[in-house]
Amino acid sequence: MSAPAEQPPFQNGLQPDPTTNPESQPESQTVLAPEAEPAPAPEPEAQPERAPVPEVQPEPESIPELQPRPEAVVIDAADPTVEEAKETTTPIQSSSEGTARPELKRDDEGNRTFTMRELLNGLKNDQGNETANESSSPYSYSHSEETPHQQQQQQEQNNAAMELINSVTGTDDDGRSRQRVLTFAAKRYASAIERNPDDYDALYNWALVLQESADNVSPDSTSPSKDALLEEACKKYDEATHLCPTLHDAFYNWAIAISDRAKMRGRTKEAEELWKQATKNYEKAVLLNWNSPQALNNWGLALQELSAIVPAREKQSIVKSAISKFRAAIQLQFDFHRAIYNLGTVLYGLAEDTLRTGGSGNPKEVSPNELYSQSAIYIAAAHALKPNYNVYTSALRLVRSMLPLPYLKVGYLTAPPVGKPIAPHSDWKRSQFILNHEGLQQVSKGDQKQVPLSGSGRSGDTAIKVNIPDIVSVSACGDLTLPPGAGLCIDTIHGPVYLIADSWDFLDGWLDAIRLVYTIYARSKSDVLAGIITG
Repeated sequence: MSAPAEQPPFQNGLQPDPTTNPESQPESQTVLAPEAEPAPAPEPEAQPERAPVPEVQPEPESIPELQPRPEAVVIDAADPTVEEAKETTTPIQSSSEGTARPELKRDDEGNRTFTMRELLNGLKNDQGNETANESSSPYSYSHSEETPHQQQQQQEQNNAAMELINSVTGTDDDGRSRQRVLTFAAKRYASAIERNPDDYDALYNWALVLQESADNVSPDSTSPSKDALLEEACKKYDEATHLCPTLHDAFYNWAIAISDRAKMRGRTKEAEELWKQATKNYEKAVLLNWNSPQALNNWGLALQELSAIVPAREKQSIVKSAISKFRAAIQLQFDFHRAIYNLGTVLYGLAEDTLRTGGSGNPKEVSPNELYSQSAIYIAAAHALKPNYNVYTSALRLVRSMLPLPYLKVGYLTAPPVGKPIAPHSDWKRSQFILNHEGLQQVSKGDQKQVPLSGSGRSGDTAIKVNIPDIVSVSACGDLTLPPGAGLCIDTIHGPVYLIADSWDFLDGWLDAIRLVYTIYARSKSDVLAGIITG
């Protein structure tokens, strides 16, 4: 996308000066070229959220290296909450060789919820009784026509899985205690499957046990290996989804297990195939349960990991797909700070790649400068929502200079005359707008300084102004009464304000920025955002 006409052109290939304050050039922000892959791209070991086990143990807060963790599926809990997790770091390559750049850490851990409360209750009340009371899932159906060979094969598979679980001891007292519960659970599910091999609910829960057991394995253990446990968990998920193709929780946790296996293989062809499998399972999980911001966030993280391995010609399309997944997650949950931060890091990486390659030459393509500025907006918003989260604080120090300080966003929109939201198309004019923690305001030519915000586009004002507290909703719109283009509607308590963005890509940026500022205000964190852009 081409930068607005009023903006000075940005020369691709030039490394922006990270110390320059873009205040004097609102549209052309100084960019800090990172050094390695896009910040969001899962590099080290940030694991997706694994299938958790009931309230038995505290959530493991350690995230492997830098890879993101998808959120774990919730069966018993209706409204999963995102818990704090450790951060991971992803290096960003610099556009110019030899220049060492800081790293953007990425937030890839989500909430880990467990699905075995019944198991825990059974453990507390009658841990020794593994008898007929352990009935199979009400969702399963009986299978009475198994041949002796099939029965023997099933028994061998069960024995192999139990042998793996029995060999896990845990690395500390908590781990050993937790593993005893997992082993007890595995025996129950193995017994249920022996009675009814088509009990997909038992297969799914057994897969969860195997996946959780993998977390209890010492990193340097070879017997059993973490990979062997995850591989066995994947087999159980495969069986469960074969019996019940609509079991979205199984597809989700299966994708997490595959992602963990992929991370162990670095940037190899085998890892590439595993990441592709993980993205397909996340896609199935989302198709079956579209209202899951955690699944969308993890899907985006898996795509980021994949983009770091595939050939260069395939990378950009995969990165753009990851951006769409993070954005969809945010649209489902506006304060989902992990998805907000991950979107900022993937945009940072895309800006770096675009700057390094010089772009496609398409005048409608978003410039690296604009991508860097967008990246900084999301990272600043994540920090405002979670100011005590160290990974966001570190990333903000890296990208803050890319913001058009003392504003959060500066750009161009086509607007009608003040007080006339419905005016002849010829009366609409393209002008500069600024957005900060207080609101959105039109800037008249020759006046680049912000005027105190008061009112929301009411007649009598000399410029369009929208105070954040006055906003009711923000959405894209298309109407014959509006000039052609990417329409933006900001509905306020004083009435709607209609604007036109330069393109649909720029519209996405405006929509997200305004929504994020409002969300920060609604969470009573406007003072944090104010400190970021004015401090």
